Amino acid sequence: MPELPEVEVVRRGLTPYVLGATITDVAVEHPRSIRTIEGGAAELIGSLQGREITRIGRRGKFLWFELTSHGDSACGSPQQGLLVHLGMSGQMLIKAQNSTLHPHRRIRTTIVRSDAQECFELWFVDQRTFGYWAPTTFVETAHGCVPEQITHIARDLLDPQLKRENLARLIRKKNSEIKRVLLNQEIVSGIGNIYADEMLWAARIHPQTPASHLSVAQLSNLLEHGQRVMNAALDKGGTSFDSLYVNVNGQSGYFDVSLHAYGQQGQACDRCGTNIIREKFANRSSHFCPRCQLMH
Repeated sequence: MPELPEVEVVRRGLTPYVLGATITDVAVEHPRSIRTIEGGAAELIGSLQGREITRIGRRGKFLWFELTSHGDSACGSPQQGLLVHLGMSGQMLIKAQNSTLHPHRRIRTTIVRSDAQECFELWFVDQRTFGYWAPTTFVETAHGCVPEQITHIARDLLDPQLKRENLARLIRKKNSEIKRVLLNQEIVSGIGNIYADEMLWAARIHPQTPASHLSVAQLSNLLEHGQRVMNAALDKGGTSFDSLYVNVNGQSGYFDVSLHAYGQQGQACDRCGTNIIREKFANRSSHFCPRCQLMH
């Protein structure tokens, strides 16, 4: 599943194409991609067609477009928007009109930029169909202005308003294993299996360590390592293991060559030379160094 860096790469890639552009046409080509919309395709089309994209936001693994709504602006008004979740394999692709059809295209929109007099298409491609689009309005919360469907989602590690020490204190109150806490999107968002393993390796913390056994200083250090890992992944376009994650131009990221823990089972630890091991964790796996990453 695309995690914070991959979704942020998509957001940054979309911005120069769609910011200030108008959606002139929408075609829904698979019902699962709009499964959360009570009014179906007609509701999505009505909420998007003719609207200008004024901002592209992101929190954790969620993207959203803010759209003009008859003069409404900012939070505090029923501003219209589009919420996007990429699921396991969702892609947002910028395409020239009349491009060759992709077999897993689920939604097609036509976008017009009046400033450059350009017309192109934005496709939602999703092989596994776990992703979705949904109309939204925005809600002011203690953690900022966000789509109404994701008010429970916490700030992420790249949010400029995140207070690292405050988050460390919150995490320390949890008795669960530290990796489980990091994956809880209501505590800190955007972290999935890949980046949880990588930041725990960087901080030398065993993934099964109870969060409450770590000091605020240790947890703050872990979060700082997480921020560094996320930024390093951004610099390399995110992590791609197959063609399911690509940027808006269809290109894969290459952070996978920089991974120290995730997917490295049987390989020598880059720090101490001990073989990285893989253990079952819930319905996933954890990858860590049994020598460097000690239980606290």
